[in-house]
Amino acid sequence: MAGGKERMLRNGVKDIRIARGMKVSELVGSMSRMGGFSAQNMVAGIDITERMLSDKDSFNFLSFPADIIATGVRGMIADSLWRFDAVMTTCGTLDHDLAKAHGGRYSLGTFDADDARLHRLNIYRLGNIFIERDEYGLAVEDEFTRIMDDIYSSKDYKEEYAGYELLREFGKRIRDRHSILRQAYLNNVPIFVPGIVDGAFGTQLLLYAQRRKLRLNLLKDEKALSDIAFENKVTGALMVGGGISKHHVIWWNQFKGGLDYAVYITTASQYDGSLSGARLTEAVSWGKVKEKAKYVTIDGDATIILPVMYAALGLGPAAGKRRE
Repeated sequence: MAGGKERMLRNGVKDIRIARGMKVSELVGSMSRMGGFSAQNMVAGIDITERMLSDKDSFNFLSFPADIIATGVRGMIADSLWRFDAVMTTCGTLDHDLAKAHGGRYSLGTFDADDARLHRLNIYRLGNIFIERDEYGLAVEDEFTRIMDDIYSSKDYKEEYAGYELLREFGKRIRDRHSILRQAYLNNVPIFVPGIVDGAFGTQLLLYAQRRKLRLNLLKDEKALSDIAFENKVTGALMVGGGISKHHVIWWNQFKGGLDYAVYITTASQYDGSLSGARLTEAVSWGKVKEKAKYVTIDGDATIILPVMYAALGLGPAAGKRRE
């Protein structure tokens, strides 16, 4: 018992000392001994993500929901795609990416706005982000139609596409180098959107298919994910937020015995039994994360945590394979 107690108390809490010109990596290094609640898990998440990305045998997923793409995190994620092997996200990501690629302007707002007044002014509110109606709806429609018409008129047009195949064609034609779809195309990273009809992009697909020959075969996406699961002995995932983007990653990885590396960022509570609130340890019980995997759940706002993690890991564009 004495030896066990000594081991439990061997790492003392140390104060952080902030110095002028301190690097993010130095700050994160000092946080490893601060005893800072969620900070401890963030530091662990940085270490696990670094190991995951350094493992040449690991096929690595990046998953995230659409809401953070309405923020400035969009460009940061686009710049990092060269370090990942596949993206899992939601339909709204496509909406925001197309709107911004079209020049759609998103504005800083407030959580405490008068939403009835915003509605009368044709302003949408997403958290504390304000979006003028035409900067979203018409921008998505115009950019979608421009690109889809170009795809339709190309000699390589197919009447049936997998979701990830069609999104690659979109990335090929987007002009914005800060676009997630564009950088995924340039770095040959497939984007999977299992709920692709749940948003403006999906509605535009429906409308387009009513006047052109176009079919979307999402079972081809599932087959591609199945192949990834069965063809890779080692897999990892950095998962931001829950819902379908998180679940579709861990769902397919259960068929290979679970993820070997897993980092999950969430603000949700586990006590309502939701998938978004479920900690990664719960996924171990399902075989979606291996018992001996390196994994951690980080509680906190991804728009704060993710930039710190990215900066510490050097996940910027400078060292990337991006081509323009």
